[in-house]
Amino acid sequence: MTSVTLSQFRSQQSDYIAAAQREPVEITSRGAGRRAVVVSPEFYDRAVRALEDQTDMHAAVEARSEVGRVSHEELMHELGL
Repeated sequence: MTSVTLSQFRSQQSDYIAAAQREPVEITSRGAGRRAVVVSPEFYDRAVRALEDQTDMHAAVEARSEVGRVSHEELMHELGL
């Protein structure tokens, strides 16, 4: 990961945005440390999908452990199918 100061990023924005297409670019600031990380849209989309998948997996595990589960046959009957 490339690491640059905020002032470096400001002075060479287009270069660092181009670099972010290859690897994340960390932006730091004196006193505040790490301020932001610039990534490609593809990297961002993959990260969001991965987080959504994790949320879905946790919800599925939770649903499987719920008390009062309904069998497939009971559900079909309730739906009139």
